[in-house]
Amino acid sequence: MTDTDASNRLPVWCAGKDWCPITATASLLGKKWHPVIVHRLLEGGPMGFNELKADVGGISSKVLSDSLEDLEDKQLVNREIVSEKPVRVNYSLTEHGQSLESLIFEMRDWGMEHLDAAEEQDEAIA
Repeated sequence: MTDTDASNRLPVWCAGKDWCPITATASLLGKKWHPVIVHRLLEGGPMGFNELKADVGGISSKVLSDSLEDLEDKQLVNREIVSEKPVRVNYSLTEHGQSLESLIFEMRDWGMEHLDAAEEQDEAIA
């Protein structure tokens, strides 16, 4: 590995353990809305805050704001100010965020194959 490759890698707290890559990746995406936000940005490309909030659905402005800030701190999301009056901000995925595409789509596909939709569970109970 070159110095350039090493400088482009994300820091982890558990280096050297065989389970570390799984735990570190889970900690990056472990909050409820993080994978959903990454998924929406993968599918829809860069979006403004309100557009992303509508596309995610069911998330409060505060939780979305906190989640975007956390994803930005974790180097998965870029925040770009597009205009200052009125302030308009676009959110997009960094290279690290984009590299999660196969993982996020595998999570979606696994869920579609193995999980019952809430409506199906409600019908089964009735």
